[in-house]
Amino acid sequence: MFTLITPQPFKESQAQVVGDDEQLKKRLKTALEKLAMNPSHPSLNSHKVNTRNYGVRWSSWVTGDVLIIWDYIHEDRLVILLLDIGKHSGTHKVYR
Repeated sequence: MFTLITPQPFKESQAQVVGDDEQLKKRLKTALEKLAMNPSHPSLNSHKVNTRNYGVRWSSWVTGDVLIIWDYIHEDRLVILLLDIGKHSGTHKVYR
């Protein structure tokens, strides 16, 4: 099991992207549970990406358009820092 660290900037992005969308909240909860269990879970489609604000980091799907940007923060790779949540395009775009 991996430990997920959720800093304030991630929480703020989450509030903007997810808002009051109950279905998206449920999908995010499921994605975070899977990320904590196995970052390589096939449904997350985790892969390296070049982000706008963090350089090359990991990306995992919440939905086809909504994704989580994260990275390992310890050499043992058991702690994951959630950096951002956003979309492929639009005002909450996280890719370059």
